[in-house]
Amino acid sequence: MSEHEAQQAAVRAKTARLRALRLAHEAANPPEPVAPKPVRKKAAPKSTKGGPAATLSSWLKDQQKGGHRT
Repeated sequence: MSEHEAQQAAVRAKTARLRALRLAHEAANPPEPVAPKPVRKKAAPKSTKGGPAATLSSWLKDQQKGGHRT
């Protein structure tokens, strides 16, 4: 066997050993059940009422009055 194949075999053996240890530990100490999170009420959607929407012509007039030129 080449050195590379020997390293691969060692890694596979180590992985199998660690997996067996983990499974044995999990079987001996089962995880505690997770309590469900409390259900939160959804927030009411924000209203966009604030007044009537400005028209394009009024916006353009305000821009010209303010000294904004394009």
